[in-house]
Amino acid sequence: MRIPLVSLSLALVLASAAHAQPADKPAAAPPAAKPAAAKTQLTWYGHAAFKIETPSGKTLLVDPWLTNPVNPTGKDDVKSVKADLILVTHGHSDHIGDAVEIAKRSKAKLVATFDLGNAIVGSGYPKEQYGMDTGGNFGGTITALDGEVAITFVPAVHSSNLGEAPKIVPGGNPGGFVIAIKGGPTIYHTGDTDVFGDMAEIGKFSKIDLMLACIGDHFTMGPVRAAEAVRLVKPKQVVPMHFGTFPVLTGTPAELAKALKTVGGTKLLELKIGQTIPL
Repeated sequence: MRIPLVSLSLALVLASAAHAQPADKPAAAPPAAKPAAAKTQLTWYGHAAFKIETPSGKTLLVDPWLTNPVNPTGKDDVKSVKADLILVTHGHSDHIGDAVEIAKRSKAKLVATFDLGNAIVGSGYPKEQYGMDTGGNFGGTITALDGEVAITFVPAVHSSNLGEAPKIVPGGNPGGFVIAIKGGPTIYHTGDTDVFGDMAEIGKFSKIDLMLACIGDHFTMGPVRAAEAVRLVKPKQVVPMHFGTFPVLTGTPAELAKALKTVGGTKLLELKIGQTIPL
């Protein structure tokens, strides 16, 4: 049988075209999930001592009495905990704590009110690690760690001296800190204080995500007065501190929880000693 020439030519053209068609492209892979953004980390070492680690990994220590009686790992912590900044609220030994030893090892800069900072340097803190860039006074704000944190000095109602009789050194006025983390929370550490009306101004100027509030009574406000401080500041969450270190500090988180029932809007966050949480 003879195949017509025209039909044969058409068949060859069609076969060639079919062979030339590109293969189907494989389905595009789904875009890779973005890694979760780093979070600010908070660790409590007991009493008023906290570590704040920023999203970039910088570390702030506040009132670093790590060797307090309720921290079982305190001696090891002093030798190992990193620090870029050390913040001290007032001049008492249970708040200056291990600042000098940690600073000599870590080269951390000191953040304190001007008079207190000079007094702490006089007691052994490396003088080259404290200056106008990290010293301030109430109402003032400093920026540090390449702009990642802004720290505002705020007042407290307490006292502030270094040393013991007969060698007592004035430590300026007591205070607290409002610590704003870029890409993270704003944290208010009250220092040692009673409740005072101007706490409302702290909450007005800064929306506080987390308030670290003393509740021990005797030397500071107790749970009921701390609840009133929370009402004035209006933080999203409150962490109780400065209780139970000694028998005389009788305030408890349970008492604070009870007192907070009349406040509303603020969540109680109770930490265990040595516990680290993301914020």
